[in-house]
Parts: sequence; C-alpha cells; structure tokens
Amino acid sequence: MVTDPEPGGVLGRIRREVERNALRARNGIKMAAGLSAPRLGASPKDTVWRNGRARLFHYRNDDVRRRPPLLIVFSLISRSYILDLTPGNSFVEHLQDAGFDVYLLDWGEPDERDALNDLEYYVDGAIPAAIREVHRTSGADRINLLGYCFGGVLTLLHAAHHPDTPIRSLTVIACPVDLKRMEMVEIALGDSPIDVEAVLDEDGNVPASVVYNAFRTLRPVAEVTGYVDLLEKLWSDDYVAAYQAMQGWGTDHIPLPGAVARQLVGMLYRDDAMMSDRLVIGGDRVHLNDITVPFLSVLGKKDHIVPEAAAAPVLDLVGSADKTDLRLAGGHVGLVVGRTAAKTTIPTIIEFLEKQSEPLT
Repeated sequence: MVTDPEPGGVLGRIRREVERNALRARNGIKMAAGLSAPRLGASPKDTVWRNGRARLFHYRNDDVRRRPPLLIVFSLISRSYILDLTPGNSFVEHLQDAGFDVYLLDWGEPDERDALNDLEYYVDGAIPAAIREVHRTSGADRINLLGYCFGGVLTLLHAAHHPDTPIRSLTVIACPVDLKRMEMVEIALGDSPIDVEAVLDEDGNVPASVVYNAFRTLRPVAEVTGYVDLLEKLWSDDYVAAYQAMQGWGTDHIPLPGAVARQLVGMLYRDDAMMSDRLVIGGDRVHLNDITVPFLSVLGKKDHIVPEAAAAPVLDLVGSADKTDLRLAGGHVGLVVGRTAAKTTIPTIIEFLEKQSEPLT
C-alpha cells in the first residue's frame, strides 16, 4: 500500500480535493433547495418611531457604556440590513460591543404614497423627528449622527439647513457630493427632467429594477466572476454563507421616490449644487460650510458606486475645524462589511465616535 505522509503531497492533495468536491455537492444542493440561507439583520431591535414607511430602530444593548447615542441614517435605494448583515459580520454589532447605544433610521419600501416625498421630507421632517425620538427614549440632549451612502447626503443637508440641530458629530460613509462624477446617476435616471419622467412607474417612483440594472451596468462582468468564485469555493461553508448574504442584499433594492429623483437629477446632478454652493432646501439657500461639528468622512478608493472623486471633496465643503477623511483601498460595501471593515474602517469610526462621547456613569 502506497502512503503519502506529507499533507502537501500528491495523495494529500487528491484526498483534499475529493473532500472538497463532496462539500461542493452538498452545499450546491442546499443552496438550490434554499436550505442554507443565512440569517440577515438578526440583531434584536425595537421599532420606537414610525412615519409612513419610515421606521426608527433601537438596537437592544445591555452593555451601553458611552453617551450620547448614535443615530444612523441609511440610504434611500437599498436595504439597511447591510449594516447588520449576519452575526459576527455586523457593523451594528461592532458599535454595540464598543458600548454605543445604536439607533437606525430605515426608510422602508416606498409605494405610491411616497412618490411626492422630496428632500425636504427627509431633511426637514423625518430626520429631525427621529432625532427628537432618540432624545426622548435615551434621555440624551445630543446625539452623534452617521449617514451611509445617500443617507450621508441627507445628513449633510440636514446639518447644513439646521446648524443648531442637537448633534455632537457627523460621520458620512461613501457619501457622494460631486454627483457629476457619479456615473450611476445618468445610467439610472438620465440627465434631464424628461429622462426622469420616462423611468417613473405607475406609482410615481423609480422602480427597484431600474436601480438594480444600473448597478449591474457599472460592473457588467461582476455577476459572472462571482459565480466562478462561488464554484471554486463552494466547499467552504463560511464563503457560501457570506456569498448568499451579499448576493441577497445586492439584488434587494427598493424604489426611489419620484420627487427625490427629480431633485437628484435637477439640483444635485445637473446643477452640481453641493459643489457649486447652490443648494436650496425648503426655499432656503443652504451652505455645507455651515456644518461646524466634528466631522469624519470614510470612502473607498475602489468604490465603483460612489467613486473616490465623487466623495473626496466633502472635506473641503464642510466648515468644521475638526474634520478628517479615511480613504481605504476597498469597495462600497467593503467599508462596512468584511475583513477590511472589521480591521480598519470600523475601529477608526469607533475611535472617532469615542472622542465625541463620554463614559456612561
């Protein structure tokens, strides 16, 4: 009988590949049958405020050690559970482990009742109401505010239009300010009011399928390469679970209210209003340099959705004396999910927030 004592020898490699093929077959069957779908957004939470489809979540944490609370404002075109993807791979979990009291403003899934929701609804209505509710439920007189993707834009506009808003600091992640550098806007919505009207559905909103197809257009071969990588690593339970979680979120978009789409193309894209200082919210001229609270911007150098060139100028636009940017060699989602986020992004955000907080006694 021939033996191969070296694990890296020929027989060892053959044995390992046979085992992996068996695991590939098992995991492939489980995926096809829908038996291996991971739990998404599983951190316990309570809905403490609601307005229309918008909901304010408060994540349960028996070990809050820092004040004030943190309010996260999510984007308008995707699901917020990316920030609480799976147990052990959750931005929210990291924040809780660091002792923060975490709230998240989720916009739900818009329908015909939301078609007229404009930027003012979010910037002057929903965000201030959510802040008041955080104050009420926590007893804090100020909060730290964080915006992800287009949620970052909403927090910028809110803080600029309401300089006296009771926030202690502002953090934005993958937040576009130079929308002329955002290829996705023109792909999804065009560059004129006529183009916007052409993509609206019978509810008056931009359908989720339009948003999804715009993402696919930005990376036309990503789906194919993703399948190739999956086939190669189908033997790994951890890889399969991570793939399913990310693939599920990446195809799970929501409609964009028509009124916001019009302002997005008209004021933010065609007029490039954030870069040209021509913002108008609620009939008022709004200036980003009126934001003076401590400020952190996090962006990805390989972000194909919000390119570095679209996000980087924010540091020059805000008026804060204490302002920092963190630029990572990662992509859009990798800023909050995965190994890079766990090792670099999240610890940096936590360090910044700790400086804007005090121990809870």
